[in-house]
Amino acid sequence: MNWSQALTDYLYFLKIERGLSDNSIANYSLDIKKLIRFLESHESTATPLSIQKEDIQQFLFEIAKEVNARSQSRIISGLKSFFNYLIFEDYRDDSPMELIEAPKIGRKLPDTLAVAEIDAIIEAIDLSTPEGERNRAIIETLYGCGLRVSELVELKISHLFFDEGYISVIGKGDKQRFVPIATHTQKYINLYKNEIRSHLNIVKGHEDTLFLNRRGKQLTRAMIFTIIKRLAEKAQINKKISPHTFRHSFATHLLENGADLRAIQLMLGHESITTTEIYMHLDRSHLTQVINTYHPRRS
Repeated sequence: MNWSQALTDYLYFLKIERGLSDNSIANYSLDIKKLIRFLESHESTATPLSIQKEDIQQFLFEIAKEVNARSQSRIISGLKSFFNYLIFEDYRDDSPMELIEAPKIGRKLPDTLAVAEIDAIIEAIDLSTPEGERNRAIIETLYGCGLRVSELVELKISHLFFDEGYISVIGKGDKQRFVPIATHTQKYINLYKNEIRSHLNIVKGHEDTLFLNRRGKQLTRAMIFTIIKRLAEKAQINKKISPHTFRHSFATHLLENGADLRAIQLMLGHESITTTEIYMHLDRSHLTQVINTYHPRRS
């Protein structure tokens, strides 16, 4: 088995068996390709079935000169997944990654915005233009529902169940979840949908897509990033923010106001509660409040 065949089979496995998104698959692929390029540059004859721990260690030593600890950790995780797949398929009996540990990294807390900063960004929108009404609906949806940017651009009109107070979201791995949507957010989506979107010449195939560009096509992830960056600059928000910042703010503000962590996990679509628990580090005063309110020995 050569590297090209192994990589092709592995990526097929990630898509079909694990149901990963194209973005996740591309990241896994990149990690393996870095190893392949390293082996080629050193004229190594190691194959996916014969490569040993020493080869991997040499590769990681070289990589450490180029990338930070967080990136090293991600690469090691990607390689472990690849060799575990080879074991799973009975191509190998062992993994060359077995005794290799990722560098210790601090837990990165997500950036968040205060409610006043979110209000300032929304106030910076020029509502005299059709795109302004759309952009307000976009920001309100990102913050009001805690969506990933990929979930936002893929949101369909047929997925809006406003009478029931929910929207249907297709998240990572094509998994569907229902997210509550407040009447405040519904109002701005309806305003955009009925007053702006209804006047667009919509390109065939995008009839059900909620957020469209001026040419009647689905917005790209990059365009959402650009919209937010420009609004943040206009609002003089001196933070590095992205669409994901609104998702983090959504979760943090819910937690600060007493929401249950399990409920936040379900709304965000996190498979593990451990992922959601990172928000507990942002506002420890919430923990004190829980003890003082609910513990039988609180007084």
